Amino acid sequence: MVDPAVNAANPSGGEDPSRRDFIHIAAISAAAVGGAAVAWPFIAQMNPSADTMALASVEYDLTKIEPGMQVTINWRGKPLFIRYRTQAQIDAAVKDDGASLPDPQTDAERHKEGKAQWLVLVGSCTHLGCVPTVGGGDYQGWFCPCHGSHYDTSGRIRKGPAPTNLVVPEYAFLSDTKVKIG
Repeated sequence: MVDPAVNAANPSGGEDPSRRDFIHIAAISAAAVGGAAVAWPFIAQMNPSADTMALASVEYDLTKIEPGMQVTINWRGKPLFIRYRTQAQIDAAVKDDGASLPDPQTDAERHKEGKAQWLVLVGSCTHLGCVPTVGGGDYQGWFCPCHGSHYDTSGRIRKGPAPTNLVVPEYAFLSDTKVKIG
């Protein structure tokens, strides 16, 4: 038997429209939450791994490098050259600012202002990604033995098949003795 109070509130005898709307909204919300819970692992797996994120930036203590020396460290899976240039190496690079260069750049554009002695470069030849050797070639900078690219003491391409200079990554000096790359 039908309750007469219900029939007075809802003369059509069907369900309450506000209750039906609530059930629809609750069902759609539950489906959306379930869909998000299923999709989350697939989306999260596209993020870089923790070891990659750790290599996104690296700090290095410059007191370990003597004048005229270079260290090679690993950064983002690539070699990174940090070179403590002597005054003679800086002078040679500045002298060649006016030379005919395949990828024209001055020495001042390749280091931080006031820190000409420190040169930070990605150590991959811009031709095919080989690792150039330090102090070699015709310009006493770097030499890529694989295909014969010669770089000067500022990392600028001077001779050979490489199309561009060695890449200068984003870096900043945290202090006089510490640099942060990336």
